[in-house]
Amino acid sequence: MNPSIVSASWLSDKLNTENVIILDCTLNNQLLKQPLDIQNIQIKNARYFDLKFKFSDLSDPFPTAYPSPSQFEEEAQALGINANSTIVVYDANGIYSSPRVWWLFKSMGHQEVYVLNGGLPEWISKGFPTETKTESNYSEGNFKANLNPEIVRRFDDVFNNLTTQKELVVDVRSEDRFNGLVKEPREGLRSGQIDNSINIPYTKVLNNGKFESEDHLKQLFKPLKDEDRPIVFSCGSGITACVMYLASEGILKNKKAVYDGSWTEWGDKVKTE
Repeated sequence: MNPSIVSASWLSDKLNTENVIILDCTLNNQLLKQPLDIQNIQIKNARYFDLKFKFSDLSDPFPTAYPSPSQFEEEAQALGINANSTIVVYDANGIYSSPRVWWLFKSMGHQEVYVLNGGLPEWISKGFPTETKTESNYSEGNFKANLNPEIVRRFDDVFNNLTTQKELVVDVRSEDRFNGLVKEPREGLRSGQIDNSINIPYTKVLNNGKFESEDHLKQLFKPLKDEDRPIVFSCGSGITACVMYLASEGILKNKKAVYDGSWTEWGDKVKTE
């Protein structure tokens, strides 16, 4: 079993535990509309993790860009997160943006962080307690960011890898986007793929908003397991690459990382002839 993925029942048992902090990481993506009846609902005692604005580098021209450790630390403390907090993250789309937040915490050196399998829809389906979303202030936490750069890749890393090919880039966008058969969602962004990358759509690890079975994932990742290279996951803007990264936890022994800028950055910076 994946040690970083928890069930609704597991979280329900921990709901009133003092050092457990639940974060609503829902990203209001225009392509992913949450059902109207759950848009203003959160898991009881959840705190809103603003991935798009507070936990992204807004000076970067690309969306949801990796924040500095100091920014991340300050915003995490403002949410009342402590160095010893056990963090459970979820989103209203089942599984979409929550793995990005899980990966961010891991990259900032925090190990006690978990993703709720199935997110808010799963929680509601089990009849566990919810409440209306409200703005809240929290006592400042003592969270400390301790950067773990090994699981983060930047543009230069991926560009240099074109020559060395020491790492295998796995693009998790849809097959049509990977093959340049459809326009990219971002206005003005060219279609295409990173040279020498391969394609495994992230949707293959999900089934109705939850992760597929371990047997299914083992079969899916077998070609990567046979690769004797580190894996770098890439997507459109660094969100769904983290879904794939999380799905491979406990299955792939290869070293793994996420290309933060992903195709949004690559397609903008690397022009074709």
